[in-house]
Parts: sequence; C-alpha cells; structure tokens
Amino acid sequence: MAFACGSGAFGGFLFGFDTAVISGTVGPLQRQFELGSTLLGWTVSSALLGSVVGAGAAGWLSDRLGRRGSLMAAAALFLASAIASAVAPSLALLIAARLAGGIGVGLAGMTAPLYISEVSPAAKRGRMVALYQLAITIGVLAAYLSNALLQNLASTPGTGALGRWLAAEVWRGMFGVEAVPAALFWVALLFVPESPRFLARTGDFAAAEFVLGRLSGPDTAKSQCAAIREALQRAGGRFRDLFSGPLAKPTFIAIYLAVFSQLSGIDVVIYYGPTIFEEAGLSFGSALSGQVVIGVILVAFTLIALWKVDAAGRRVLLYWGNAGVAGALLAIGLCFYWDVETPALLIVPISVFIASFAFSLGPVPWIIMAEIFPTKLRGRAMAVGTLVLFGTTGMLGQVFPALLDGIGADRTFWLLSALTLPTFPFIWRVLPETKGRTLEEIERGW
Repeated sequence: MAFACGSGAFGGFLFGFDTAVISGTVGPLQRQFELGSTLLGWTVSSALLGSVVGAGAAGWLSDRLGRRGSLMAAAALFLASAIASAVAPSLALLIAARLAGGIGVGLAGMTAPLYISEVSPAAKRGRMVALYQLAITIGVLAAYLSNALLQNLASTPGTGALGRWLAAEVWRGMFGVEAVPAALFWVALLFVPESPRFLARTGDFAAAEFVLGRLSGPDTAKSQCAAIREALQRAGGRFRDLFSGPLAKPTFIAIYLAVFSQLSGIDVVIYYGPTIFEEAGLSFGSALSGQVVIGVILVAFTLIALWKVDAAGRRVLLYWGNAGVAGALLAIGLCFYWDVETPALLIVPISVFIASFAFSLGPVPWIIMAEIFPTKLRGRAMAVGTLVLFGTTGMLGQVFPALLDGIGADRTFWLLSALTLPTFPFIWRVLPETKGRTLEEIERGW
C-alpha cells in the first residue's frame, strides 16, 4: 500500500512543481518579452487553462485507461512540457508547451487522489490522501529552491557555460528541470497495481480481490470485495445522476469546496509571490528567497493535516484553517494599505496564510472529493470537482494582475478575505464528517 500511495502522490509532486515553477519565471519573461498585464496573465494562466482541459478529460480517461493509465499519460505530458518549455523559440510555443503541462496537471490532479483513496484502508484514507497534498507542497518547495538556485547561478560570475546560458534566459532552466522528476514518475508507475475498485468496476473481481489482498491482507480482501460488488449493483450510474436525487448534495459539496478553496488566493500567492514581494520593495533575488520560506511553511503545516485529519476529522481542520486564511488575507491587505516601511514584514501574514491553508483548504477538499461519491461515478464526479477547481484557479490567475492594476493590492486581498466568509456556515450546516468510514459506508449514507 505504501509504495502504491507514494507513487500516486508523486503525481502531486509534479502538480506542485509545475504549478509553482512559473513564479520564478514571471519577472524574467515579463522583462524579456515586455509583457503587459493581460498577456502576463495569459502566460501564467495558460497552464491553468490546460489543467481545466485535463480535468475535463480525466474522468473519461480514468474510467477507460484505468487510474494508473491516466497517471502515466499525465507523466508523459509533464515530461514533454518541461522539455518543450526549455527550448521554446517563441512566447507562443512556450505558452503551448505550458498548456500541455497544464493538461498533465489536470489529469494528475484528479486521478492521483482518486487512486490513493481507492487503494487505502478507511482508517488511514485521510492521511494517505493528505500525503498527496504533502507531495504537492514538496513539489512547490522544490520549484522554489530550484528557481532560487538557478537565479543564483545566473547572477554569479565565473559559473561557466551553464551560468552564461542561465544569465541570458534563466527561465529556460527553471522550466527544464521538471523533466527529471517527470521521467521518474513514469517509471515508478510501471510497478504499481491498478485500483481494485476500478478493476471491480470493469467486472474483473478476481483481479480486484488479488490487489486488495496485496494492499490490506487476504483476511479482509474477500469482505472488501463483496462490499464493492454490492455497491456496484445498486441503481444509478449515469452522469446526470450527480445533479439530482441523493447525489445532488455531495456534488454541491465538491463544487463548493473546489471553488472556495481556490478563491482563498493560494495560487496567486504561489504564482505571483515574487511579483507581490517586488511590489512591496524587495529585490527579485530576495523575493525568490522569500518564496523558499513560504515553501518550507507549506510543507511543515501540511504535516499537521497528515497527523490530525483522521483523528480530529475533516470539518475541524477546515474551520480553523479557513479562519486563519481570512485573518491573514485581511492583514496582507492592511500591509499594502499602510505601505509598511519594512517590506519583509509582509512575509509574516503571508506565512500565516500559507500555514492556515496548508493544513485545511489545501488537503481536505481533495480528501472529501475522493470520498463522497459512489464507485460507479467516482471518476467522473471527481473530474467535475477538479474541473471546477482548476477553472476557478485559471480565472483568478488571469484576472489577478488586472486586479492589482485596477483596485490595488490592498483591496484585492481584502476581496479575497471576504470570499472566505461563506465557508464558515457551509462547514457546520452542510458538510458531513467522513473520517473512519469506508467508501461504501459513505455511499450508503447518501
């Protein structure tokens, strides 16, 4: 089980790396290609728009190629995108390469937590799916470290041919580094089993029971396989069933979490972090160093989710994390409003924001979306939630530069803070607790 979950989580690493690597390239690309706010938004959000396409296709692919096959397709796209981005001769081709990488993000973003949830025992499922979010944060940190290292090489005299190449176009190296983990991800997937619930869905119950025996032991494999068979025999299984009857509520929950977790602004901080720090008065190199600090905090506080999500539950983490996010966004806006004389002070509320998101709005929506749908529709249902999530992220990434130019940084962050407020009543009035229940038990509950 550990290797299967770890390999699935590797998709999260590439998701995080591909998402965050753009942050270090924004400044160099903007200066080299003289990008205005609209074209800058398109360059940054091209991968996000690709992720919408990938998420939209992920349900169909995961139900036909299998969960593992879909992840292998994502790995191939990550590899091709990294290489093409590093050698792109024009901005248009760079955007096309980033679009392909975004499709890989969409496939991995939906399929990886789905795969992990389907191979994990109920008592550890929250922790295992949170491992996916931890991998995302490690990928983000790796991208920040890689960007800072390459920028240091580019600005240090005497580093040879590599340093001269990076000094000219450091963004190419930043994009190209991703090819190494992408190749490793593809190779690792050759050695993991297919999801037993996908195998059962295709009618291969013998293979499903065999895989369950490998994952959780032969003693429980038969009873688990029988429960999966029973769940598959229940009525319902059409896509439209997600929007009516008993499944309308879990579909609403998934869409709400997808939208409002991203409207917190996490991705604009990840994508535009150096830009935000530069606007506050830091140099470009110092801004990249500030993002490394953010990456470390992101990883550290995601560990809290792994530690507590199966004990405290999903709702408690969401509530307190959302409170921290709301307060931190308000404070970030105040820093810009008061034009703080020490730009480094901006790192404090941003760090609180990152920490609060990391143990709540980051991992918990993925966990819940991977839990609440029946086996027959889980792939397509998660694709809906993931599609909405990436669509929201893409929209916000596109409009954020215009918001900064139009209403200013202070009002932009106050707006994001206000958008967190509806989540408090949602958590206590709508969201059920799913900790400790099998996927089939949750399905029967609807």
